[in-house]
Amino acid sequence: MNGFTLYILTAVALVFVIEGLIYTLFPDSVRRMMALAIEMPSEKLRMFGLVMTVSGFGLVWMLQAW
Repeated sequence: MNGFTLYILTAVALVFVIEGLIYTLFPDSVRRMMALAIEMPSEKLRMFGLVMTVSGFGLVWMLQAW
């Protein structure tokens, strides 16, 4: 496995760990957040997703440059 593939798989695994911890530690809060997300307009959710994606790419880029 080359380095890039290993980084991607490690990142996906860390997402699973973090999401699992959130669901385990705060199940009621997750339910409330999901209910709020259902009520939110699609455009607002899409914009939130875009901002998070760009922020994530920026953070990865900064960490790689460091």
